[in-house]
Amino acid sequence: MMKNIVLTLLLFCAASLGAQNWEPLFNGKNLKGWKKLNGKAEYKIVDDAIVGVSKMGTPNTFLATTKNYGDFILEFDFKIDDGLNSGVQLRSESKKDYKKGRVHGYQFEIDPSKRAWSGGIYDEARRNWLYPLTLNPSAKTAFKNNAWNKARIEAVGNSIRTWINGVPCANIWDDMTPVGFIALQVHAIGNAADEGKTVSWKNIRICTTDVERYQTPEAQAAPEVNLIANTISPSEAKEGWALLWDGKTTDGWRGAKLSTFPAKGWKIENGILKVMKSGGAESANGGDIVTTRKYKNFILKVDFKITEGANSGVKYFVNPGLNKGEGSAIGCEFQILDDDKHPDAKLGVKGNRKLGSLYDLIPAPKDKPFNKKEFNTATIIVKGNHVEHWLNGVKLIEYDRNNDMWNALVAYSKYKNWPNFGNSEEGNILLQDHGDEVWFKNVKIKELE
Repeated sequence: MMKNIVLTLLLFCAASLGAQNWEPLFNGKNLKGWKKLNGKAEYKIVDDAIVGVSKMGTPNTFLATTKNYGDFILEFDFKIDDGLNSGVQLRSESKKDYKKGRVHGYQFEIDPSKRAWSGGIYDEARRNWLYPLTLNPSAKTAFKNNAWNKARIEAVGNSIRTWINGVPCANIWDDMTPVGFIALQVHAIGNAADEGKTVSWKNIRICTTDVERYQTPEAQAAPEVNLIANTISPSEAKEGWALLWDGKTTDGWRGAKLSTFPAKGWKIENGILKVMKSGGAESANGGDIVTTRKYKNFILKVDFKITEGANSGVKYFVNPGLNKGEGSAIGCEFQILDDDKHPDAKLGVKGNRKLGSLYDLIPAPKDKPFNKKEFNTATIIVKGNHVEHWLNGVKLIEYDRNNDMWNALVAYSKYKNWPNFGNSEEGNILLQDHGDEVWFKNVKIKELE
């Protein structure tokens, strides 16, 4: 009996020593340890909760911790009225030399609208959306309207991950801001009917001791997005991702009609691969560039940014030796285009030469998530004869090749005279020179079985 009692006490002590060390950020009585920034919305305490009250005529208002935090696990309960938007800042800053003290940094999104992006990660007053829930649609049902929800945020090193009610929501790998304050947001409103509506937080607690020990296993996290340019995160490496372009050299690439990389027309600058502006002609300056090896089944991701009126593309199943004359090398193309300013957008059939389309074959939808002034992510997925085009986490088109329907589609396109177009088992990957300046980075690939 005594032996069992001793054993129980030892186990209890061991559990106590290993228990997670939580620190309350809100004492339930007053706002000691917090300060208001930027706006004029009200924060008050009601029933052991901090309640933010929406107000017309004021910008976003933040209630920030007076202390900064680097690595931590943060938990809190939250509830919000319909019609509002809110969030919780983490590793955030307010500096006089940045937009006159504007609060900026990572934000855990609180979104009761039909869009349902609660738990996503937004970069307040800086880069905008880092992890919309289009990247993890299954998490859109985690948030419960008109009820208390439990949030968890794990910020450890370059990793920031979120959960709502135990459901994994967002997961980024980024190094822009390693330390900053935590803040509760009352978002600005434009509708007078929303004035007086509230967002509430309670049970706010943080762990800053032995954080790595208490991290949630990777298997219980959302799919990761790596935001550090031209790198492969540890998680990506485990999944089999590799860089197609290293961000510094021309290794792994050559001219489509050359044995070496083009001597002109392309420029590497600050981790960006730029095709330079020339006369707007197809492959008439530096020319297209292709990978030095071929690929069969894969997921390809390419971040691109266009200049005004630009035309370019990412091609796959390319046979560089097929077209030995003028113009671009032949292959299936994820079209990159300024739909508003380039005349090619008005050609073709039903918009099949617009951004995201399978060029001259299958049109992308008119409603697509594209930001002309920022980098956008093109994703091409090839699994045997099935191919998909994605833009910024949204599927645009999908098709199957090596069948009668595909061959009929090709027969009515500009590729009708190229034998067996699009049906090759493998091919090179190509970045196109169409005489306009376009920027590329984060070119990476995951080969599939």
